[in-house]
Amino acid sequence: MTRTRSIHARGFKNFLMRGDVIVVAIGLIVALAFSTLIKAFTDYVINPIIARAQGGASPGLGWQLGRPGNSATYLNIGAFISALIYFIVFMVVVYFLIVVPYKRAQARRGLSVFGGPQPARTCPACLSEDVPKAATKCRYCGSTLA
Repeated sequence: MTRTRSIHARGFKNFLMRGDVIVVAIGLIVALAFSTLIKAFTDYVINPIIARAQGGASPGLGWQLGRPGNSATYLNIGAFISALIYFIVFMVVVYFLIVVPYKRAQARRGLSVFGGPQPARTCPACLSEDVPKAATKCRYCGSTLA
């Protein structure tokens, strides 16, 4: 039983120490930090602008569907617009501060990431659809491709 545990523990350690997992973990931490920053921006800058667009003593941009003052029946379009702005800003920040530098770093290593799909063909023997165009043998069944 301990031998099996040590094999699994070693495999898990090897999995964690792979470079890709570390990069993903750092990317997630950076994304969460930016998420907090962007949330504050939308809450304290965008939301007041949207609420002001409604005018009057309204709690936001939207309509009261039920009894006045009941926040459960207030259709808050402004909150939706704010969430949409938050999403767009967040994705732009993640793209330009995480994806673009990662693509450049991988390109320097000779790897292509986040690119389009490579051209492929179907193997006539096993019908695999993802055999590279330049392949002379199928990676699944080993048959020779013409």
